[in-house]
Amino acid sequence: MRKALQSVMAVGMILLAIACGNDKTGVCHIMGTVDDPSLNGKRIFLVPMGDTRREVVDSIEIKDGKFEFSRDTVMMAQILLDYHYRMNTQTLLVVVEPGELQVHIGRVSSASGTPLNDTLQRWKETTEEHNRNYAAFRHQSKELKDKGEKVAAEQLKQQFDSAHLVYKDYTRRIAENVDSTVLGAFLKRMAEI
Repeated sequence: MRKALQSVMAVGMILLAIACGNDKTGVCHIMGTVDDPSLNGKRIFLVPMGDTRREVVDSIEIKDGKFEFSRDTVMMAQILLDYHYRMNTQTLLVVVEPGELQVHIGRVSSASGTPLNDTLQRWKETTEEHNRNYAAFRHQSKELKDKGEKVAAEQLKQQFDSAHLVYKDYTRRIAENVDSTVLGAFLKRMAEI
């Protein structure tokens, strides 16, 4: 009897955890933190991608290093500070989707907690690594060209071009995995660049 009661309680706890984890209201709750204490009292903005009209931009004051947004519209958006204070922070691209989204704004900003944002964060990290590799390629290529080593520079270019194709294929595969979502549409556009 005791084991049966424990099993029923365990199943109940699992069901409760699942129910709490799924936002039935369709609202995206964005809970954010910032690194820099000097940003307390400053405004942070949630800006829909491609639409900066004042009436669709949301903003809130940062208090004790924290901020929150709630939206019920699924969209791609950026979280950013006023341009006067954004110098040491990275603008963060997020998917506003139902659920609880944890964001951190700092030199390297991040988001997690909802399926599409977890996917977007992995893509962002891969993209940043790809961009670092590209910067290193350009630097090495310039050094080789300055030394007159055109053949080596061309071989390096071919290596990077190959790596870039792999990256674009990676982006396309993620887009296919999240097809029919705002993230899928965004990644398809990024794969074409």
